[in-house]
Amino acid sequence: MLSEALEFYKTVSGPILGPLLLFLRNWWWVFLPLFLYKPFSYLWLWWRNEDFLAKKYRPVLFEIKIPKENVKPIRAMENVMNSLHGSIYHPPDWWEKWIDGQFQTSYSFEIASFGGEIRFFVRCEKSYRNAVESSIYSQYPDAEIEIVDDYTKMIPQDIPNQDWDLWATDYTHLKPNPYPILTYRKFEKEPETVEERKVEPMAALFEALSKIKPGEQFWIQITAKPVTNAQVPWVDESEAERDKLARRDPATQIKTKPMALEAAEILLKGMPEEKEKKETLIPPEMRLTPGERTTIEAVEEKAGKFGFLTNIRFIYLGKRDVFFKPNFRLGFTYFSSFMTQDLNALIPFGQTITKIKKGKFVPINYLIPRRLYLRQRKLFRNYVSRVNAFYPLSGENFILNTEELATLFHFPSWRAAPVPGITRVEAKKKAPPTLPTE
Repeated sequence: MLSEALEFYKTVSGPILGPLLLFLRNWWWVFLPLFLYKPFSYLWLWWRNEDFLAKKYRPVLFEIKIPKENVKPIRAMENVMNSLHGSIYHPPDWWEKWIDGQFQTSYSFEIASFGGEIRFFVRCEKSYRNAVESSIYSQYPDAEIEIVDDYTKMIPQDIPNQDWDLWATDYTHLKPNPYPILTYRKFEKEPETVEERKVEPMAALFEALSKIKPGEQFWIQITAKPVTNAQVPWVDESEAERDKLARRDPATQIKTKPMALEAAEILLKGMPEEKEKKETLIPPEMRLTPGERTTIEAVEEKAGKFGFLTNIRFIYLGKRDVFFKPNFRLGFTYFSSFMTQDLNALIPFGQTITKIKKGKFVPINYLIPRRLYLRQRKLFRNYVSRVNAFYPLSGENFILNTEELATLFHFPSWRAAPVPGITRVEAKKKAPPTLPTE
């Protein structure tokens, strides 16, 4: 039977292709696991992660209130970020990842304006409550921290609907991870000792959020997962980018020729020009412009601090009778203030923005309203769940270090940002009086 089949395939396909087709006909199933391994492992990990989230993950939301007299610099918040990085960093081993479904948890730093009332939140797993509180109290001893209900559950969960509308987007980096955004250290060339003279990066945002009307809400969310270079090789990427900028890259670096080869070239081509001599004698690092040196310094400084795998988004939502769509530009204005032409910038990610572009194929344009609705639902669901833009897939997360995160999320003083809408502690905490023992 086998010989007859082989003769048939040889007759149809030739002496070489025939046996191969016969082999594939009988043994095709051997190669099936090779093709199904990747989708199976993805679906398996998704299932285990969802099971872990449903049974073991217990998120809590903290509200932080800072005293009106707070005069702590933004550097204090950077110290908080350093502490939080170490307290929650716990990458799972093989069994925890593939069997238990455990994953590296993250923080969510959030700012929300409810009709002009501005509040600060931090969300994390319940087991890290003490770590969060101790990290914040170490720098802001007069702060008040309490667990509150999730504000995202206080409104209808089917937005957009006939009563509510929303506009939202996720953010991404303009340039690769090694390049930093503009941080608080760059806002002032000289540090100010007087609080009123300090430049507050978030002052314009708070001023705008305080003017949100009743019935409107504006939410900003920064999810940050602590990572190391072993997980995400962003430090190696920074070093490679630094060498490229310093012209130490093998592809661009001037190579030294053997003396015999140089002598032969002189005999054949004559003496090299004076310009070529200077370029050969002067090392590439010495030919950098001041701007190039500044860029290299910024890349090195970013790589020298702890990194977080970050996702940023905002949502403007409100009841339809007060919803004013141009208010979504408040988020654009805020994040654009950290942009520089020579370094990096935060820009809206086009695939998640609340807008569907019309194409040249006219029939598909009639589906734009439905596609827009589905995108709005997904953006709202992602915000409530605190997941990345492509969950359960990964993508469009980028690296921010502790200095960058502290610039985007910190607690401003009343003197630096005199905005009445920020919820603050009206009086400092006082230690209980010492009672007489006799």
